[in-house]
Amino acid sequence: MTLKQLEAFYWAATCANFAIAAERLHLSVSSLSKRIAELEESLGQPLFNRSGHRAVLTEAGQGLLPRALELLDGAAAIRNAFAPGAGLVGRCVFGVGELSAMTWLPRFIAQVRAQYPKLVLEPYVDVGAVLETRVDNGELDFAIVAGRSSRQTVLSQPITQAQFVWMAAPALAERYPDLRGMLRDRQPIIALPPGAGTTRLIDDWLLAHGIASVERIGCNNWGAIAGMLIASVGVGILPEGWARKLVREKLLCILADEHALTPLTYSFQWRRGDSRPLVSQMLGQAASVADFYADARLPLLV
Repeated sequence: MTLKQLEAFYWAATCANFAIAAERLHLSVSSLSKRIAELEESLGQPLFNRSGHRAVLTEAGQGLLPRALELLDGAAAIRNAFAPGAGLVGRCVFGVGELSAMTWLPRFIAQVRAQYPKLVLEPYVDVGAVLETRVDNGELDFAIVAGRSSRQTVLSQPITQAQFVWMAAPALAERYPDLRGMLRDRQPIIALPPGAGTTRLIDDWLLAHGIASVERIGCNNWGAIAGMLIASVGVGILPEGWARKLVREKLLCILADEHALTPLTYSFQWRRGDSRPLVSQMLGQAASVADFYADARLPLLV
């Protein structure tokens, strides 16, 4: 039995399939399968049932999983004890939404690299629903997205909030008495795709105001959304910090509304049962820097 065999078993057991596990370890699927077969031979019993369309853990495999994680964590602790300055090592593949990527992500990466120089960071940017699925499948170590996960297999820890406001170009805002007047006149809402947390925020606002049907223009890029708002294509929401910056530049107006949008909570999401030190350390690092308003000085890509 070797640590490499246990590592191959751990990722194969916790990822959606062997292909994802192999990718996480930078191995071919055949090399991953070979390590697992060697471990099974060493233990004298199968760890996976391979008779179906995908391999599933046997009873022996289920019993080995927590012990394998304990041994891998122990090996990491030994390495740190003899090289305390090294800290976390290896790869960290994680996900964030575009808004995080355009604001606090650079500070997060700089801070983590300074503290853990041997840890290779691989950020992945997408909407929250996609990131949550990739965390669940084992493709990502963690993700920071809007809202809490509804999956039993994914844990969520709130770390920050973002306040959004309704906005429109000055020329468009002057034509209507209020936001509801714009929507009644079929001005479209420009927003991220349905899988984004801000979509739920808009839906809740529409429901609270009894607005059942609106035209929407979906776009997966915040800079393009801001550009369309500036061009008077429609109305939409932006983070408050950036919104006030664009107001000062006389590019957009904040639309008054007696019911402010609910602050959107962003959470750190990771797989249930993943007790690796990497996860707890990254949770602390993210919580210390995730701040959308503090980065309002960053320009929008318009």
